Amino acid sequence: MRLASAAIVLLSVSLTIAFADDKKDDPSQIGNRGVGKGLNCYSIEKEIALGKQLAEEVQRQAKMFDDPIIGEFVNRVGQNLVRNSDAKVPFTFKVIDDETLNAFALPGGFIFVHTGLMRAADTEAEMASAMAHEIAHVAARHMTRQACRAQIANLATIPLIFLGGLPGYAIRQGAGLVLPMTFLSFSRGFEAEADYLGLQYLYAAGYDPTASIDMFEKMMALEKRHPGSIAKVFATHPMNEDRLKKTQAEIQRILPQKPEYVVNTSEYIDVRMRLFGIENQRKLRPANPDPNRPVLRRTPGTGTAPGEDSGEDRPTIKRRDWVE
Repeated sequence: MRLASAAIVLLSVSLTIAFADDKKDDPSQIGNRGVGKGLNCYSIEKEIALGKQLAEEVQRQAKMFDDPIIGEFVNRVGQNLVRNSDAKVPFTFKVIDDETLNAFALPGGFIFVHTGLMRAADTEAEMASAMAHEIAHVAARHMTRQACRAQIANLATIPLIFLGGLPGYAIRQGAGLVLPMTFLSFSRGFEAEADYLGLQYLYAAGYDPTASIDMFEKMMALEKRHPGSIAKVFATHPMNEDRLKKTQAEIQRILPQKPEYVVNTSEYIDVRMRLFGIENQRKLRPANPDPNRPVLRRTPGTGTAPGEDSGEDRPTIKRRDWVE
């Protein structure tokens, strides 16, 4: 009888897991499935508090991009993705002034988007695909689950380890991390899950899911232009043909065709052009002019210096008629 009871319990657990996996494959069940469950020694409240603390540290150290129009647009795109995700926490989206193609997530719903991502993403759907991937990391509670699995004693290492996701290698590369393989093996699984969930969130929000493939291809092209520069960091989740093909297969397998998708919007075009305009103005106007730079000064009685306008009538060359 005991063996029979044990068998029934195991069968029940197996059916529960299988049912949960089936729901995970169904975008129509987003928000009603057990995403983020698993071994975790942090409550949701502690996770949010941790993320807030780390986000404040990022904002102290990073150069934030404070343009309100661009910031509001990025936040609006992000909140739309969140509404179509499995996340159970409020989200905050901030823009960092950095040309690196990057976006990264912190525990508890804090997402940072680099201006470099907007420069690289030709369409709104491409930018949204990177943001959806980061939202998936938060929804699945990857940061705190990883911390528990790897038994990380110093939580200050979390932002160095987890900055990134789809295009997040640059910050990790700069951090120069050396991580044990047992730790990296978990990262590979979580990264694959973020690919899978983020693809569904992108689709549920109305965007063309193939935009994620376009971003993969951009990253692969970048990796080829700089061979070896990101190999060590991306050994656990490289941007390669296998990952791209897996995403293509998942689009065909789990995402029903829609009559139309959002690829790009006029608002994204305007916001992106605004970003380019701000960056071009900076290039034309040095932020910190050299105080030792020589300056032409006007000697009294000699008129205006070159490029200066005195406000008086400028001298003109008069024609002299010669008479023989």
